[in-house]
Amino acid sequence: MKTVFVFLALLAFACVRGDAQNRVEVVIKNVKDASGMIRVALFTNEETFLKKPMIGKLVKATAGETIAVFENVPSGSYALSVIHDSNENGELDSNLFGMPKEGFAFSNDAMGSFGPPSFEKARFTVSNSVVVTVKTRYL
Repeated sequence: MKTVFVFLALLAFACVRGDAQNRVEVVIKNVKDASGMIRVALFTNEETFLKKPMIGKLVKATAGETIAVFENVPSGSYALSVIHDSNENGELDSNLFGMPKEGFAFSNDAMGSFGPPSFEKARFTVSNSVVVTVKTRYL
């Protein structure tokens, strides 16, 4: 009985603190074809952006639109990156000039001048469950 009381007390404390876990649904539009996989990464800050995601998802590519869902995401600021890994080698392939040969996207459809955008440009806030829509770009 004591264990049940402790569990309920901790659960109530978490709810009062506002540590609600949210759902982030990522709608990836403009997917060229159904080859390979879509890699979606969720980042928490500028220092780890595009280096070390908080969590990643791998979903089968679907021509036109693909959806990835992150469950139990704490409230906060995040940025997303998306890669259409059509050859399934685990990376964004590029040509001799460093231009991506596979599809890519960032939250807010952010773009950098000569390279990827900053975390700040791609940043969005999660305080409830949210749907983030991005448009895949192919160069």
